[in-house]
Amino acid sequence: MNLRRTLLTLRRIMQQLRHDPRTVALLLVVPSALVGLLAWSLQNRPGNFDVLGPRLLGIFPLTVMFLVTSVTTLRERTNGTLERLLTMPLAKGELILGYAGAFALVAIVQSALVSTLSYTWYGLSHQGIPWRVSVVALCAGLLGTSFGLALSALATTEFQAVQFMPAFILPQLLLCGLMVPVAQLPDALRYVADVLPMTAAVHAIDANQSTTYYGAQFAIMVGYIGAALVVGSTTLRRRTK
Repeated sequence: MNLRRTLLTLRRIMQQLRHDPRTVALLLVVPSALVGLLAWSLQNRPGNFDVLGPRLLGIFPLTVMFLVTSVTTLRERTNGTLERLLTMPLAKGELILGYAGAFALVAIVQSALVSTLSYTWYGLSHQGIPWRVSVVALCAGLLGTSFGLALSALATTEFQAVQFMPAFILPQLLLCGLMVPVAQLPDALRYVADVLPMTAAVHAIDANQSTTYYGAQFAIMVGYIGAALVVGSTTLRRRTK
């Protein structure tokens, strides 16, 4: 593993993002706007945004980062960029870590922006610790990035990459506790929900839990991030079929 080659890959991705304002807007503006829209729609229902807002901070970054990362990676593969890069002395792991690092920097800005707007302009009042909510939003963004990198290898077109989003995101959205508390799900679904990454993101934001409980939820998210990056590096093909 060569740190210099990883950092060069990271810089290349950041330069591409800098010249792609639409993607930057999707990554930074859309999550903030969606949370703001929710706060506005619940303006006449005091207290509801304080319940739903923090949970969505664990959902929106995951969804947006998953979509952008999977499409961006697939676009580079279909254009032959990845194939050309892998003919050079660049290991798959270095390439994946470079992509992950670049989008991790975006996820940091994204989580800071959404959290700051939520606790200031949008008027979020949450019993939990604000910095923990920001860390959860960051982990959610990293989850979306890592899964986007892993699942992009299964798609051959950008349309197929977009199709993975409802297949991957919607089941988690239904089971993560946003609509129905996990404890009230049927037993079989509850066992599945307890180990889903989005459920861990939602639970890590819930207030009035022990430090051990929060640690377990963060461990689940970090475990999924690491596993998805490993899968992404092993499934990355040196040749585009």
